[in-house]
Amino acid sequence: MGDWIRCYHPASEAGVRLLCFPHAGGSVSAYHAMSAAVTGVVEPLIVQYPGRQDRFGEPFAAGPDEIVDAVLDELPQGPGDAPLALFGHSMGALVAFEAARRLEAEGRPPVALFLSGRAAPAVARPAAGRAVRDMTDAELVEEMRKLSGTADELLDSPELVSLFLPPMRADYQIVDDYVYRPGKALSCPVVVLTGDSDPRVTPDEARAWESETRGAFSCHVLAGGHFFLDSHLPYVASVIASSLPDRKAMTTP
Repeated sequence: MGDWIRCYHPASEAGVRLLCFPHAGGSVSAYHAMSAAVTGVVEPLIVQYPGRQDRFGEPFAAGPDEIVDAVLDELPQGPGDAPLALFGHSMGALVAFEAARRLEAEGRPPVALFLSGRAAPAVARPAAGRAVRDMTDAELVEEMRKLSGTADELLDSPELVSLFLPPMRADYQIVDDYVYRPGKALSCPVVVLTGDSDPRVTPDEARAWESETRGAFSCHVLAGGHFFLDSHLPYVASVIASSLPDRKAMTTP
């Protein structure tokens, strides 16, 4: 596609494109397994944030609006293009939410919004402890260990830490600086997924996303912590399929 969007598993026959926004510190590879699981149900497109992997050396994004502007500018949206759904995990959920708001304001709302691993911004708790800008590298690494999203062998390697800590710090700063702006409720269905032992999100905080839409709403509480998605890919694929227009669930969980 371009600088911002990648497609591991093309599936133009699917009829719906699913644009996926990674978590803080994440890259397109974070969605590789999910991309394989949902291809055919949708055509999965994945956002590649600057400053990592093949975009190493580029300036990091300064905030959600910068990401949304760049991604939507790169995304084809002509009359013959397939409908678009959005998916975001953790920080990516905030960016996907802001993208949905932008698309709605432009008169081209997404057909569905999938939000994973993130409390609704209207009720989100203040971050525990110090802001990322005030953390040492060691403190930030310890924060990453708590979420169990990065293998210990990577966190124990000073060479590897030096590569992935800068984008992690930049993305965490986006989350720290995010300011929720109350606005008109979305018209599209909103589907929320959350882990039952996520230290960052309670089920009630996840369910609070319901206030952001006047469309259909559902919340799926799955076993696991903050990074629960890869343990439930068949179920996640079935939820995506059943939430899209004229699609039926692939499997029964």
